[in-house]
Amino acid sequence: MGRSPCCDGEARVKKGPWTTEEDKLLVNYIQEKGHGSWRRLPKLAGLNRCGKSCRLRWTNYLRPDIKRGRFTDDEEKLIIHLHSLLGNK
Repeated sequence: MGRSPCCDGEARVKKGPWTTEEDKLLVNYIQEKGHGSWRRLPKLAGLNRCGKSCRLRWTNYLRPDIKRGRFTDDEEKLIIHLHSLLGNK
């Protein structure tokens, strides 16, 4: 039923914190070729990680369009206004 985990039973897959070298490999590969298949990306990029780990690292930390820091006053007002309209949906 369904797809098996990408790194199931692979003891050689690295776990734990990412190094700056791994981050550079991931960013350079995605900038050059795009991500395509996240399951194949680690091998193609020369990383010893599973595809899920690469996808999460890119999505949550390395994407260039991620906004970091505090919300502006306009953003905060918009959030409060939308929450008053929609609630916790």
